[in-house]
Amino acid sequence: MLRIGGVINIIIAIAHIIGLLWAEQMFEITGIGEEMAELTLIHSSWPYLLTIFVAVVFLIFGLYGLSADDEFRKLPLLKLGIFGIAGVYIFRGIGELVFGISQQGTPSMAETIYSLIALGIGLLFLFGGLKKWKIKSITK
Repeated sequence: MLRIGGVINIIIAIAHIIGLLWAEQMFEITGIGEEMAELTLIHSSWPYLLTIFVAVVFLIFGLYGLSADDEFRKLPLLKLGIFGIAGVYIFRGIGELVFGISQQGTPSMAETIYSLIALGIGLLFLFGGLKKWKIKSITK
């Protein structure tokens, strides 16, 4: 599970970098076009720098997943990192759905899909971490 979560994060990181070749289209498709247009008013490089930063975060999440799956050397604070990543994804997945329902009545199809993907990745990290460190309260 940790390997799958790690690989998915690395793919997402790569997709962010490749997406910069068609940045405006990528921003519109993902629903952040207006926000990125506002950042462009501050400085034209901000949307690109922010996207690169986000890609680096996804890469780090991916490396933590692979490290926890013993694919390479142990990264610092590995256990905390895995459960922290799980928490971030689960919070993002559930939070976006709850926020979308409370603010809009029904979240858009894209928001729902992104939330379910985030929730799925969070559960991969959560259950993978519980299995790795043999925490029995939830995994049985």
